[in-house]
Amino acid sequence: MSPNTKVRNVLRLAIPNKGRIADPIIELVEAGGLKLENSRTRKLITKTSDSEIEVLFARPIDIPEYVANGAADIGITGRDMVLERGSDVEEILDLKSGNARLVLAVPEDSGIKSASDLNGLRVATEFPGICEKYFNEQNISVSLVPVGGACEAAPYLGIADAVVDLTSSGTTLATNNLIIIDEILNSTTILIGNKNSKVKFSEKIEEFCTAIDSVIRARGQRYLMMNVERKCLDRVRDVLPGLSGPTVMDVVSSDNMVAVHAVVSEDHLYSLVSTLKRAGAKDILVVPIERMIR
Repeated sequence: MSPNTKVRNVLRLAIPNKGRIADPIIELVEAGGLKLENSRTRKLITKTSDSEIEVLFARPIDIPEYVANGAADIGITGRDMVLERGSDVEEILDLKSGNARLVLAVPEDSGIKSASDLNGLRVATEFPGICEKYFNEQNISVSLVPVGGACEAAPYLGIADAVVDLTSSGTTLATNNLIIIDEILNSTTILIGNKNSKVKFSEKIEEFCTAIDSVIRARGQRYLMMNVERKCLDRVRDVLPGLSGPTVMDVVSSDNMVAVHAVVSEDHLYSLVSTLKRAGAKDILVVPIERMIR
């Protein structure tokens, strides 16, 4: 029996051992309550605070195939990696992080304006699978030049006329005098699952998803608590942009005062606190939220 088909009684989660999304993923997993033993050393197989879950550290590009063939039951990696591999996995949850774009870029002085201008030319990329599909769909013939890193340097080195590269801000491309002429896809970090494992470990996977989703939902949210005179309550309600309206509770020590609690986006806090004070709110407390569970 091969290692990939060996029967396991614990859920195996594959996460990146390095790369731009590795540390944020570990932070997210641990914020959800699943602590990793010796996460800094990133041993191949690592135990967690849950005896029924273990972690497999792997290259982001390998995670889709590990999940597809059962070496791992679930995994976290970029959507771009899943599409590049073409692995038979199910997307379970979009973690709404690790945002990046896979773009087609050319030297700013090349005179190339669109993908069709690259017909017969060379394109350097770390994503040959995605690129081949992209150019084939447009009936454009190019020579793909696989590179393992520093893709943006390929035109300067004379080994390619264009690049298909992953970018978050476009700064690195601009620094290397490259301009974007097309966007191939948007990528975020996603949780993927093996189809058989989703049945075998359904409860444990649901438990993990609930924990992770609760951290994601809490991002950028703050919990507001305040005291409000009853005569001012309607004005305060009108200015609170809560998720589902404020919670109003009686204050035991006062017949004229109520306690108002609400969850609001931190983007609104700068002006909201002053607006609430003018509406009659007092003793306002702003508290961070670690997790929000639906």
